[in-house]
Amino acid sequence: MSEPGGAVLRVCNLHKSFAAAGGTTVALNGLDLEIAARSFVSIVGPSGCGKSTLLQVMAGLASPTSGDVFYEQSRVQDPPPDVVYVFQQYTRSLFPWKTVERNVAFGLESKGTMSRAEIAARTRDMIGLVKLTGFERHYPWQLSGGMQQRVAIARSYVLDPDVLLMDEPFGALDAQTRIVMQEELIQLSRVNPRTVLFITHAVDEAVYLADRVVVMTRRPGRIREIVDVAPVRKAEGWDRFDRTEEVMDQESFVHLRTHIWRMLRSEQQTDEAATLSTTGGITS
Repeated sequence: MSEPGGAVLRVCNLHKSFAAAGGTTVALNGLDLEIAARSFVSIVGPSGCGKSTLLQVMAGLASPTSGDVFYEQSRVQDPPPDVVYVFQQYTRSLFPWKTVERNVAFGLESKGTMSRAEIAARTRDMIGLVKLTGFERHYPWQLSGGMQQRVAIARSYVLDPDVLLMDEPFGALDAQTRIVMQEELIQLSRVNPRTVLFITHAVDEAVYLADRVVVMTRRPGRIREIVDVAPVRKAEGWDRFDRTEEVMDQESFVHLRTHIWRMLRSEQQTDEAATLSTTGGITS
């Protein structure tokens, strides 16, 4: 387990390109980033800027065209055992033919390093933490979307990972369920701290959840700015677990949200202008 504060993930001059019809698509172009252990970092950026590609390379699920990603002191070439990826579509993470209990226990059983009693105890505790006690014998299709995502998060957390890479995990949820899941994720992070990278399109969500917000440029993706939220939160006395109208309307919160939104809007406008120039003013 990484010590709090030290860099657990480092991205160094990362480039990633894909072969595409008519040429090559450059997704990431010279991106550098350090993630401190036990920190919560949100990543926002225009659609198509390479957010998910960045996360996949950091997870060892995709190879960089050039540049390096390091977990601790080791270059990432395959998925590190202490780094877990949480998909936006929770249905991709769950086995529909397994119960909640068996889904959560699956990773521990696959490792083969714990006794049945240990697996059962750890699974039971994790199901309790995500507030699914009583649903152990239910199948995913018998649960709401929010409950299914809780199962997916429990399945990741139960492995005791050092790092959680979360690719828009709440993007498919309705607004009310999304707020509940945000609060539960923060509570879970307090009980069982982990390094979290969290991709989102929602600026409110990014500011509310994160210690830092990484703002990316339009494609090819680079880092435009890293916004420190934790010092503002501490100075103003608003807590990220207290999602009340008073907090959300505080000047400090609104300022951060507006600052990030203006950067994203600027990137979007630049992208639209580039599209107009290459199509002669015609857009679809």
